[in-house]
Amino acid sequence: MKGRTYVSFDWALKRLLRDKSNFDVLEGFLTTLLQTDIKIHRLLESEGNKNRDDAKYNRVDLLAEDANGELLLIEVQGEPEFAYFQRMLFGASKLVTEYINGGENYEHVKKIYSINIVYFDLGQGEDVVYIGKTEFRGIHNNDVLKLSPYMRQKFKASEVSDLFPEYIILKVNDFNRWSKVALDQWLYFLATSDIPADADAPGLIQAREKLKLMKMTHEDQVAYDRYMMDRAILRNTMVTARDEGIEEGFEKGLIEGRSEEKKENARQLKRNGVPLDIIAKSLGLSMDEVNSL
Repeated sequence: MKGRTYVSFDWALKRLLRDKSNFDVLEGFLTTLLQTDIKIHRLLESEGNKNRDDAKYNRVDLLAEDANGELLLIEVQGEPEFAYFQRMLFGASKLVTEYINGGENYEHVKKIYSINIVYFDLGQGEDVVYIGKTEFRGIHNNDVLKLSPYMRQKFKASEVSDLFPEYIILKVNDFNRWSKVALDQWLYFLATSDIPADADAPGLIQAREKLKLMKMTHEDQVAYDRYMMDRAILRNTMVTARDEGIEEGFEKGLIEGRSEEKKENARQLKRNGVPLDIIAKSLGLSMDEVNSL
C-alpha cells in the first residue's frame, strides 16, 4: 500500500495551519470553496478553537477572521453524530454573540461561514457539497424578501442571506475522483490526504511543500502517528458495530433516551472491546455507569 506523503487536513488544522506562514494553504482552500478571494487576517479563539490533545476522535475546530471582518469556522468531524445539524446551529449562533461587544448596534453582527468537513454519511443526500443559506419567502406571492437600497449600501450586502450565517457541508468520506476542477482536487485531498503531481488548485500547490510528513518535527510525527492510530481504531470500531447490528441499537437508544437500552448497548460494546471512554461519550453515560455494567 502506498505510504502517506502528506499529513491529513484535520491534523494540519490542529497544528500546521495555525502558523501565519501557512495561511496561504488555508486561504487557497477557502478561496476555492467560497469562490471569492479570501485573505486571513488572524485566527481567533472560541471554545472549540483550541489545540487539544484529548480531542482524539472528535472535532477539530479552527476559527479565522478574514480581511473583511467575516468569521470562518472550520470544523472537521470524523465520528458519526446524529445531532450534528443542531451542533452546527449552536456553533454559529454562539459566535454571533461572542463577537459583538456589549452595547454595539446589531449592524455590527459579523457574517459567519460555518464550514463542516464530515467523514460520515450525514443525513440523506447524494451530493458531496451542500450549502445552506437563510431566505425569507412570502407565503402568498412566493417572493423573496430583499434588502432596501439603503440597506445594501449600509451593510455592503446584496441579499438578506448575506447577513445570516452560511452553512457549508463537505461529505468527503467516499470521495475519490481526481479532476482538473479546483474544488474536486481539494475534496480529493480531504478524503485521501494525497496531492497528485498535477494539482493546481489554489492552496494545494503550497500544501505540497508545507504539509509533507517528512518536514515535521520528531515530536509532531509521533503525535501524528498516535492521532492516526486513534482514528483507525475508531473507524474499525464503528465498522464492527455496524456489521454486528449494534450501531442501530445504540443510535435508537440515543434518540429515544431509553436508559435501559443505553446500558444494554454499552454491555454489547464492552463485549466487543470498544474503549470505555468512547462508549461513555457515544451513549451519554458516565464512566462510573459504564464501569458498573
